[in-house]
Amino acid sequence: MPINQELLEILVCPRCKGKIRLTDDQDGLVCDRCRLLYEIRDGIPIMLLEEAKPLA
Repeated sequence: MPINQELLEILVCPRCKGKIRLTDDQDGLVCDRCRLLYEIRDGIPIMLLEEAKPLA
């Protein structure tokens, strides 16, 4: 399920408060500054630091 574009525009990384971007396959949000991936489950972004996955 795709994420709402308006929601994407207001979301920020909970760690650094920086911009996030949608992954190419649209199943997560990435903060390039923190190198963290936040999953999107059933159209809902999981913006919890303890749930974030570090990028390699």
